[in-house]
Amino acid sequence: MTDNVEVAIPLFPEMTALDAIGPYEVLQRIPSIDVVFIGHRRGEIRTENGMLGLTVDRTFDDLPEPDVIVFPGGVGTRTIQHEEKILEWVRHAHATTLMTTSVCTGSLVLGAAGLLDGLTATTHWSCYAELEALGALPTAERIVEHLDRRIITAAGVSSGIDMALHLVELLVDRTGAEAAQLMIEYDPQPPMDCGAVSKANDTVITRVVEYAQLRR
Repeated sequence: MTDNVEVAIPLFPEMTALDAIGPYEVLQRIPSIDVVFIGHRRGEIRTENGMLGLTVDRTFDDLPEPDVIVFPGGVGTRTIQHEEKILEWVRHAHATTLMTTSVCTGSLVLGAAGLLDGLTATTHWSCYAELEALGALPTAERIVEHLDRRIITAAGVSSGIDMALHLVELLVDRTGAEAAQLMIEYDPQPPMDCGAVSKANDTVITRVVEYAQLRR
């Protein structure tokens, strides 16, 4: 028997790996937090480019009421946001979670489940229109929280690390979050400054579009 906080991170085909692994690296550093990778069935799934495999250890049926949800994003969310079994799991689980969170387009799944109706929320910068169509009010903020609703959404990919640190602060305390940050030596000092659309010129955005098309 354990009193640890159980965090469920769903895995699914064509997900973005860092959306799940970034938060995992933060959360698993805390002794009172257990991270479980869940999915439709146990076994390997392949991430969005097919190069990396991640393993589902428990099914949605095995874990109907986790303490925390961290729903990652990726191309695969365009499919699973229409899967009623997953949406029903999200709705049922959220009724008792301490916190329900998403990274990148994982917010599309929360939106499809009806959790974001009328709420500000964030996602990858290229998907604001999709999020709005699901009833949310998109914002470019890196992390958007509604603590009264127990919901946090994080923007694209790397923001999941920031969100997980904030989650540790909420679940444990600030010192715990700072300890996790230090353990993973998370002290970003990138050699360029182009991590947001507002900082990118047209040439960079054109290259992003080209790369995305070539990866399809």
